[in-house]
Amino acid sequence: MRSMLFVPGNSERKLEKGLSSGADALIVDLEDSVALADKAAARGIATAFIRARRAETTAAIYVRVNDFTTGLTDDDLAAVMAARPDGIMLPKCTGGPDVTRLSAKLRVAEAENGLADGVTRIVPLITETAASVLAASTYGPERRLAGLTWGAEDLSASVGARTARGGDGRYTDVFRLARALTILAASASDTVAIDTVFPDFRDADGFRRECEEAERDGFTAKMAIHPDQVAVINAVFTPSPEAVAKSKAVVEAFRAAGNPGVVAIDGKMYDRPHLRLAERLLARAGAQA
Repeated sequence: MRSMLFVPGNSERKLEKGLSSGADALIVDLEDSVALADKAAARGIATAFIRARRAETTAAIYVRVNDFTTGLTDDDLAAVMAARPDGIMLPKCTGGPDVTRLSAKLRVAEAENGLADGVTRIVPLITETAASVLAASTYGPERRLAGLTWGAEDLSASVGARTARGGDGRYTDVFRLARALTILAASASDTVAIDTVFPDFRDADGFRRECEEAERDGFTAKMAIHPDQVAVINAVFTPSPEAVAKSKAVVEAFRAAGNPGVVAIDGKMYDRPHLRLAERLLARAGAQA
């Protein structure tokens, strides 16, 4: 999974457009993009859409429900789980216990809807409040986790920051910290790190640069807010033929040498961390293929 496109759950037109976007996953949104007065209608529209169109796309379908503090989460799950989405995105997740809490709710919903136990995946947003950022170390391996992701806009409101980015367009220190902790928490949880959205979809150069920096730093996917962003995300987060060939050469060199601690390839030394990186890249390439 490289690209996850947000689509408002109360817009049939935008849901329809999302199907042809080429995104690896659609995030049908019941949270920020839907006004409180429209929540009930959005549940109905989203559920009907997933039921009617699920078989027409190879994209995974996630639903971003409302967070636990709203009192709306159970109503969201009661509606959408009947349509059998691939996963749930949990906003304003305050730590590992929230993932456990959602997992328990999903287990009940799966049983009620004739689904196999554990089939519904979870992607929590782990940095939308100050407390959430400080709780990044509480995440660990969980069979439902499909990745961890982060957000800057809600965090801005939580900490009182007037902006998340400096004059050069890059994140300021607080938000760089949240971003880095997401990568580390994902690694500690044996799952993938998914980069947050780039709000200015008209800034094509800035967007590509941010995608490339995210892939460089360890993110393997990125969320999108506009269909035009999807192709760039997919291109940047797909390992290049050259990278795949190099990784295969590293893996083969270790295998041929009897799996030692270090090998030489074309006059350069490669140790076990290089092997692990090569294996991870090949796993990504294989999964995308």
